Amino acid sequence: MTTIRLTAAQAMIRWLSLQSSEDGGRFIEGVWAIFGHGNVAGLGEALHAHKDTLPTWRGQNEQTMAHAAIAYAKANHRRKAMAVTSSIGPGATNMVTAAALAHVNRLPVLFIPGDVFANRAPDPVLQQIEDFDDATVSANDCFRPVVRYFDRISRPEHILTALPRALRVMTDPANCGPVCLAFCQDTQAEAYDYPVEFFEPRTWYIRRPEPDQRELEAAVACIRAAKTPLIVAGGGVLYSGAEQVLLNFAKTHSIPLVETQAGKGAVDWEEPLHFGSPGVTGTGCGNELAARADLVIGVGTRFQDFTTGSWTVFSAPGRKLLSINIHGYDAHKRAAQPLVSDAKVALEKISAALGKHRFADPDFSARTKWFQTTDALFAAPKTNELPTDAQVIGAVDRNAGKQSLIMCAAGTMPGALHVLWRAAQGGYHMEYGFSCMGYEIAGAMGIKMALPQRDVICMIGDGSYMMANSELATAVMMGIPFTVVLTDNRGYGCINRLQVATGGAPFNNLLRDSYHVNEANLDFVAHARAMGANAVKVASIEDLEAEMQKAKTATIPTVIVIDTDPMPGTGAGGTWWDVAVPEVSDRAEVTEARKAYEAGTKAQWLLN
Repeated sequence: MTTIRLTAAQAMIRWLSLQSSEDGGRFIEGVWAIFGHGNVAGLGEALHAHKDTLPTWRGQNEQTMAHAAIAYAKANHRRKAMAVTSSIGPGATNMVTAAALAHVNRLPVLFIPGDVFANRAPDPVLQQIEDFDDATVSANDCFRPVVRYFDRISRPEHILTALPRALRVMTDPANCGPVCLAFCQDTQAEAYDYPVEFFEPRTWYIRRPEPDQRELEAAVACIRAAKTPLIVAGGGVLYSGAEQVLLNFAKTHSIPLVETQAGKGAVDWEEPLHFGSPGVTGTGCGNELAARADLVIGVGTRFQDFTTGSWTVFSAPGRKLLSINIHGYDAHKRAAQPLVSDAKVALEKISAALGKHRFADPDFSARTKWFQTTDALFAAPKTNELPTDAQVIGAVDRNAGKQSLIMCAAGTMPGALHVLWRAAQGGYHMEYGFSCMGYEIAGAMGIKMALPQRDVICMIGDGSYMMANSELATAVMMGIPFTVVLTDNRGYGCINRLQVATGGAPFNNLLRDSYHVNEANLDFVAHARAMGANAVKVASIEDLEAEMQKAKTATIPTVIVIDTDPMPGTGAGGTWWDVAVPEVSDRAEVTEARKAYEAGTKAQWLLN
């Protein structure tokens, strides 16, 4: 057997540089790194040697550079990914939030945190967590609940099995998710005689599992028996590449569709059978269809509570659920008729079996009325009035084109964008599985790296911006342009509205309602400029539109700040959401809210 002598770190990086995606190029496109004593000598030296074949990028914060990697994978529909490495200790635990985000959203990212010494000779090393009862524990054990595959590399030959296992998980359509390979720092530097054939280039393909014939026949029978079916399109449609097949299916059989947060953008908003979104952030016309549907056909959705209105939105008597999903766990939820399959394959086979079977056309006038409603919400405010979030969205929408991609993660904007934004196909990117504040700036950078041809627009509130903004400096340094529309409502406006809606007093959300000695005076323009970005504050919707046009030709990020009214919601669409209200309170408002809560819970479909 021919061998080559390399350190474990050198072998890892060489191997990763030789793994290809079925779409061309490397599967691991590059490595985000912040070096520390747990990875600088071993992995740092190995990355330097391969900097021309596997690029390394320096972030400002371990969590946010991981967010960039996650956004990159999501924008590439899981066909490509990135790795992220940190030192031991806080560098590693900073990435745990990002790992949870990737896990919830089922996105591939390779975490390579440094770890303590495998030989334990210098213990306790700097930043080492000492478990008094378990000598095998390190800080990296925090990753175990939030990754799909965890391994600790404590011998150099471990990578011979750990690396293929890692990419198997990251390219598995059903079990896809983050991987953590905790890499002991002395092991990184230890040499081993690796088999040369281990470094043969390999292309990783994503399987398309076909449905079981019995499940397929049952699914077709369900659809044939229906009178008013509705398609709920989730993120699995995008990951399967089933966008056009889904649209053809809907058109062939005249079945209206709505899109979840993860699935939005699968079908262009101008398609007549597209009725917007379902659930808590659902369109009026979409939720009307959902309420009347006798069969809900879920395609690649996990039926999150916002989609289902905490399982109250699909309320037609005798309604049935058909769930087409790559994973049996999701396909069997709520006693659904399961069809475990790749979405594209399943839709093609169902359509072939249905033949010319068509349903009565939906009421297209409801769709027309919905757009009349949103047009009114998009209209500019009266003089001297602060604009609403809906009015800001309207301004951005008017200045967006087919190449624009809107992105967000948490706060007011995800819900408002889901219900109002008119997404072109492929023009929507929302991290709403974990709804992680601080994803936005880093995420926009990751999306632009994945899709440089897109006009990436990041919608972010002042609260999320304050959570994590430092990768703005990274994007400036790397010359990655995108537009940030920062709506400043002086606090956490979304949660303030929820607090009040559940009977609570405004408290600890808006800056004015939080404990303070001095009034907050945050200058976001000065802050963004200090990191090198273009930045401007606008006084009106008209000025916002003008700056949006200027930003399209920028070569670095542009931040446009606009003050908004924190009080109004979108005022359109939506349904009940299960947010537990105290059963006992001294506040009359809470008591009244509890009555509404109890009425909502009675409407829930509790069958699991």
